Amino acid sequence: MNQHVEAIPALNDNYIWALVQGSNCVLVDPGEPGPALEFLEAGQLNLTGLLLTHHHPDHIGGVAGIRDRHPAPAWGPDDERMPADMETVGEGDSIALPGLDTELKVMETPGHTRSHIVFHGQGMLFSGDTLFSAGCGRLFEGTPEQMQASMDKLAGLPDETRFYCGHEYTESNCRFALQVEPDNPALRQRMNQVRELRSQDRMTLPETLGRDRQVNPFFRTREPSVIEAARGREEMPDERPATVFGVIRRWKDRF
Repeated sequence: MNQHVEAIPALNDNYIWALVQGSNCVLVDPGEPGPALEFLEAGQLNLTGLLLTHHHPDHIGGVAGIRDRHPAPAWGPDDERMPADMETVGEGDSIALPGLDTELKVMETPGHTRSHIVFHGQGMLFSGDTLFSAGCGRLFEGTPEQMQASMDKLAGLPDETRFYCGHEYTESNCRFALQVEPDNPALRQRMNQVRELRSQDRMTLPETLGRDRQVNPFFRTREPSVIEAARGREEMPDERPATVFGVIRRWKDRF
């Protein structure tokens, strides 16, 4: 039976992702209950599980309200700030999604938060706020070294992997990326595509990892053009990827 992924817009610019097969559905990072409940009701869907990447309210704020109406198991990182009655998972764990012909693996990707995880498998990556199209999450709790390592882990997944992230940030991310690499032709092409999509109020996701590695400065910290841009921004003690990452991330935070 065919399985597909649908986006449920939520809050200001969040996406709740729904994996649907037949009448069964698993939700990823429900930041508020209303849109998710409406989606389940409209499709007459049976909620069989919840996947949670990190503790921020815009990713778990809907869990209690949804489970009040649709009791279902949930999986998330080992962090006391996560919802109660949840199965904790970590690096290398696998989850057979109930009611779906899908098994996803867990990867720990600290940086945005200390306990952030992502779920991947069968050509999909649910990246929460670690990876955005043409960008990455702000370092609220982690270090540049941690986030660089997390990005490197994601870069090791197959090029054709389609990733589904937590926010519609692509247009602003591309604008910043062009500050770093103004002469990147793949980035200019992506910017044009994104502007066209957003002018029609269409989403820019999912994207493939292969294409994103051509345009995302946080994947490209070993590229001479990105290193040169970082050196022009701050004095750096070395050109290690984590050092370059830190400069680019601080630049983005002020953008």
